Amino acid sequence: MDNQQQKSLLPVKGTHWKKWYVPLEEENATVRECLATQAPVAAGSADIPLIVRLIENPKFDIPGINLFNGAVSLEDHDVIHLLLGRGMLPKDEAFVIGFTMGSSNRMTTAEKKMYTFAAKYLYPGPYKFSDEDIVVFKKAAHLGYVSDCQPLDKINYSELMDLTLKEARERVGLEPELLAAYYQIESHRYPQFEECLRITPQGRELLASQLNADKLAG
Repeated sequence: MDNQQQKSLLPVKGTHWKKWYVPLEEENATVRECLATQAPVAAGSADIPLIVRLIENPKFDIPGINLFNGAVSLEDHDVIHLLLGRGMLPKDEAFVIGFTMGSSNRMTTAEKKMYTFAAKYLYPGPYKFSDEDIVVFKKAAHLGYVSDCQPLDKINYSELMDLTLKEARERVGLEPELLAAYYQIESHRYPQFEECLRITPQGRELLASQLNADKLAG
């Protein structure tokens, strides 16, 4: 796939946040270019509930104190979404958070239980995890743990901004093949969820065919 075809995988301007994602197969766009497509739809730190910020990103509120291993800033979290090829829907968030925490290699079983309790029972509204989200979180935490990538909470992401996604993943040590293999499993396990279908080429084709069928029916 040539450079122009790859960049056609980027979301078009004005894409709703629920539809925003840069698939894992995108390699040639730079981190900066991808973030520019996300900026109009990404939530700012002030938009995120305090309980979520305290648990996932305590650096906003209590500098130097992390309630959970793997906490990163909101800006770094956005880059991790790109490197992992995930959007902003619930299971995307569950995967990104789980993989980041798992990659720290410091997340204990007790810590995992405490986090999932908070995400299921303490998080408000759209931030609350469902049982399926928790499964994705746990699978991602394990995947991050077995990955040979660097701990994602220790990366200087400012140094990646002008690298292509392929170069950035290589710099961090992420294995696209490992991610793609898991995404096939998640896509088959949860075909009723858009964020799980669109993470594979086959799933995106199915979504496109469903969209065309709906248009014809309408």
